[in-house]
Amino acid sequence: MAYSLISLEQTKSPISEAFRMLRTNVQFANVDSKVKKIMITSSGPGEGKSFTVANLAVSMAQSGKTVIVIDADLRKPVQHKLFGLNNGEGLSVVLAQGQDYRECIQETAVPGVMVLTAGLIPPNPAELVGSRRMKRLIEEVSKQFDIVLIDTPPIIAVTDAAIIAQEVDGVVLVLASGEVNKANAQRAKELLDNVGSKILGVVLNKVNTKIGNYYCGNYYDANEPKKKHRHQQQEIGD
Repeated sequence: MAYSLISLEQTKSPISEAFRMLRTNVQFANVDSKVKKIMITSSGPGEGKSFTVANLAVSMAQSGKTVIVIDADLRKPVQHKLFGLNNGEGLSVVLAQGQDYRECIQETAVPGVMVLTAGLIPPNPAELVGSRRMKRLIEEVSKQFDIVLIDTPPIIAVTDAAIIAQEVDGVVLVLASGEVNKANAQRAKELLDNVGSKILGVVLNKVNTKIGNYYCGNYYDANEPKKKHRHQQQEIGD
């Protein structure tokens, strides 16, 4: 089992409890409509977005939900490594060649969690994720699974995340404390606002407060910056 699935391997750890709190916050982030399709991105590389996606998927499955993780980071995919899966065929094949996504979805060691890995890195990621096939894929899997979690490249670096943000119910932004500057954090939020995305909240990762072997972070509603909820994460890259 991949060492990064803390929510599965250490269910009683502070990190696992933090992801349960994040799960609850995300599920109740929008009282007017059901939050089902969720994109998770960051302002820049190495802030922990992919780690957040994988462990949030595990936590949601532990609550009885069926979850699919779509690795839409077609530039630097990580989900296949986190879940210990083969990355030969995945999202890039589905979008570029029209292959049935059901033939590419893989089971994981986590009951209730399925993964559509990124597949081979294509020369035109933005065009693929902006295609009609991508839009149809998101809609189709949302009918099959309770929760759809989409891992995307950092929002500032390329346009991929901004494109996908228009097709989901909400976005969680992961920021690394002490690494991301205020201007980049604001820019990331502006880019999401510009495409009309609903920002569910922000995960502040790698806060410089150590508890045992864990690093702390915070989750807060992006629309209510003064309202903070404790969230803890392991210090890890994308």
